[in-house]
Amino acid sequence: MSLRPPHRRQAVLRAGAALALPAGGLAWTLPAPPATASTAASTTASAGTAAAPRTPYTGAYTGTGAGARAQRAAPDDEIAFTVSDPRITESSGLAVSRRHRGVTYTHNDSGGVAQIFALGPDGRTRAVLTLAGAGARDWEAMAMGRDEQGRPAIFVADIGDNLGGAWPYVTVYRVTEPERLRTRTLRATAFRFKYEDGPRNAETMMINPRTNRLYIASKLFSAAVYEAPARLSTRGTNLLRKVGDAPAIATDGAFAPDGSGYAIRTYFGARLYRVDAKGRPGRMLTSIGLPRQQQGESLTYSADGRSLLVGSEGPAQAVYRVPLPKDALPSPGPSGSSRNGDGEGNGGGAGSAEEGRRDSTGPSLGLIIALSIAAAVGYGLLRRRS
Repeated sequence: MSLRPPHRRQAVLRAGAALALPAGGLAWTLPAPPATASTAASTTASAGTAAAPRTPYTGAYTGTGAGARAQRAAPDDEIAFTVSDPRITESSGLAVSRRHRGVTYTHNDSGGVAQIFALGPDGRTRAVLTLAGAGARDWEAMAMGRDEQGRPAIFVADIGDNLGGAWPYVTVYRVTEPERLRTRTLRATAFRFKYEDGPRNAETMMINPRTNRLYIASKLFSAAVYEAPARLSTRGTNLLRKVGDAPAIATDGAFAPDGSGYAIRTYFGARLYRVDAKGRPGRMLTSIGLPRQQQGESLTYSADGRSLLVGSEGPAQAVYRVPLPKDALPSPGPSGSSRNGDGEGNGGGAGSAEEGRRDSTGPSLGLIIALSIAAAVGYGLLRRRS
């Protein structure tokens, strides 16, 4: 989210007005340090009593309802890296590269050039990718997926709508991830989207690495997850259909590299989910606290799927590494599976299986051939003696 001028954005963050969120039943405040929330907010509100205050903590609780469990951010939050490029002042999305080890992509929010920054493990910019044919009205999220040829691709979502429904459609841009990382201009493919129930503000886009299906989560109080068509069209408009709920004030989200689950964050915490048998949004596992940040609007999974990387708008911001709880860790997979779940490792797995089949049948075939040769030689010797 980016409000112009900048002092208006800070005024909103300092407002401190408590907001009671329906559906999720979460009560929270915006001033710094972040106010706390009670897991019983929805119950006490419905009963007409005030929620009991809780002791402040560095993270924040974002989950309520059945099965929700609050967890606090560790006092010694681990910094993965700090963004050092002075051009990156409103980092609003994160995505871990599938081609380049240790590289994380990010982008600015609105009003700038349509550019993606490739950051190294030290937070320094290794390359800048400029998207030809793309606008940057209100970029809010990014995710890794695949292009029509199955190659790793970067998707950037121009889906923000601070006016709450002023834009008749939103746009997601896609560029194939370059094999060689260097500053360059790439031609972008544009996909337009409309929500089935009307325009809305959103800051979260996710792509399931197993299915390559795109999802967008709306931001405000009646937040929901919307599913895009299985095959996106560059002609006309792609319809987004509601398939699940999302936490209020969702600012970013991502699927795990193995596609088994996903996370959606707010300014102060994150909810972790599992997918159903078809890879679609499923049940919520738990909620976790996140480190205090100036304006936390970005989230992605680490390459191994065992941690979340969370970032913030603002200059020289730290990107934190937040370990996942045990029940949200990726399931052990076969040795030949892809690290990022994008299908690129399937060839190795299939090759191993095929090699195993060749190995298991090889001795039998060799024995048959040897017996056949022996029989032929024996038959020839018998005929010669006769």
